[in-house]
Amino acid sequence: MGTRFFTGLIISLLVLATTNAQTVDSLPPISASKSYSNYSNVIGWKNGRTPKAPPGFTVTKYADGFKNPRWMYVTPNGDVLVAQSNSNYPLWKKIGAWFIGASKSKSFKNSADLITLLRDVDKDGSPDERTVFLEKELDQPFGMLVLDDWFYVANTNGLLRFPYKPGQLQISGKAEKITTLPAGKANRHWTRNIIANKDGSKIYIAVGSGSNVGEKGAEAEFMKAAILEIDPDGAGLRIFASGLRNPVGMDWNPVTGDLWTAVNERDGLGNNLVPDYLTSVRENGFYGWPYLYYGQNEDPRVKWVPSAQVGNTLMPDVNVGPHTASLGLTFYTGDSFPEKYRNGAFVVQHGSWNRQVLSGYKVVFVPFENGEQTGKPEDFLTGFIVDGKKDEVYGRPVGAAILPDGSMLISDDVTNRIWRISWDGKRGM
Repeated sequence: MGTRFFTGLIISLLVLATTNAQTVDSLPPISASKSYSNYSNVIGWKNGRTPKAPPGFTVTKYADGFKNPRWMYVTPNGDVLVAQSNSNYPLWKKIGAWFIGASKSKSFKNSADLITLLRDVDKDGSPDERTVFLEKELDQPFGMLVLDDWFYVANTNGLLRFPYKPGQLQISGKAEKITTLPAGKANRHWTRNIIANKDGSKIYIAVGSGSNVGEKGAEAEFMKAAILEIDPDGAGLRIFASGLRNPVGMDWNPVTGDLWTAVNERDGLGNNLVPDYLTSVRENGFYGWPYLYYGQNEDPRVKWVPSAQVGNTLMPDVNVGPHTASLGLTFYTGDSFPEKYRNGAFVVQHGSWNRQVLSGYKVVFVPFENGEQTGKPEDFLTGFIVDGKKDEVYGRPVGAAILPDGSMLISDDVTNRIWRISWDGKRGM
């Protein structure tokens, strides 16, 4: 009876001790299927092909010519900022990826480290101006935010802010680094998203784990797999919620005011494990990583001695499917889409690599009413997969943003374009 036995025993006792009555989705056992490496081959959009939205919606190309347009942010004056960034894989990893077939995903490029500004001057749904907004002092930039007279950008290793005035076409001031963020050699999930609360008194930073299930050790996961909270001037940094393997998209529930996030769960447990999820984020809440997944399900690979938090692991709110790589999240607060979409959540799924049959590669909609989820995720933007029996896809969606006119933008990082979805059908649906 070694360390692993006692670790499992401690987890079991802590799980039994929890006072939270939780309803757990029926998940398959770990032994139900083996784990797959199945990287998609992106063939691109040709001959005017576009993703598919429900009847009454129109999908058009908003802009292209980027290099990995990961994340978008709409400024208070309606400009669209596009962060272009990617994984910085060293040469030896690129060579290793080629041998396992991963290179065909076309995602092993160096980060562009660039933010582009798009401006729709005549408000016709297509940008008329395009400028380089920021290209200095960037290191895998992702989340962006305008707060008071500052523009914030989250590098993988730190949160910066620059002096900013509404309508500014380019950042010219000097950067102020208000906090260092954990990166290091174990930095598997390098994106850092940011969002401010309603009164602008706090900024929240989503930081993914440095590894899959903590195999690099606890030291490599310091301040990771968590959502951090900080004052706008950099003071008061603390962990707001933890045990979130890779939280990326964040938004505020427009009715309740609660923070929500989309989370990528762990790999390697099987074809249909573990579900990614959409969840509300409770202050000081713990969501299981690395010990447990999706509630009270133990991961036998974890060697860490469990903390007391394990017994209070929170159950996520919405199962959005295994290995979907759910990244983007936005609650729809516009007024042009039909009523059924008002205050509901759109989740953007970048797509699987750890599943025999591709999953994700689409945008799903989760209906809400009076601030509460009222239905399961339903397909909204599809048509990214060429054929369900093949490994080919046309593109991979990442982030979502709502324009002032109520239309929605979806970034497609591997085909270097942004899609616009607008409603042209009958009102009152």
